[in-house]
Amino acid sequence: MQRASPSAVVSRKAVWTGRVLSGLAVAFLIFDASVKVLKSPLAIRATTQLGYPENVVAVLGLIQIVCVITYVVPSTSVLGAILWTGYLGGAVATHVRVGSPLLTHTFLPVYVGALLWLGLWLRDDRLRAVLPTS
Repeated sequence: MQRASPSAVVSRKAVWTGRVLSGLAVAFLIFDASVKVLKSPLAIRATTQLGYPENVVAVLGLIQIVCVITYVVPSTSVLGAILWTGYLGGAVATHVRVGSPLLTHTFLPVYVGALLWLGLWLRDDRLRAVLPTS
């Protein structure tokens, strides 16, 4: 029986770490999209407090679903991360505009985006080749 080389073990650990990080972000984003699509009173209240009309709540949820699907499909995952970066950047701008607390509300989309990109970077050799650390 041949033993795996240390680099293969690290690579496998990196891939699984990336899957877990991506999974955490995706789980949060699916929940967020679901409450919007279902027009939950919580989602409506939160969205209108940010200055958006009630009629855009479901549309925002549908946009999120498209972004999630694009992100979880391996061949389009980089495009999905790019789409999420745009969406989450808009969320940051919205929170800055209304004066939300910085570390909790305003930076939450930054944290989610970091999970998406780091998870993708760890699990995708192609992305690591384009964005090397050294």
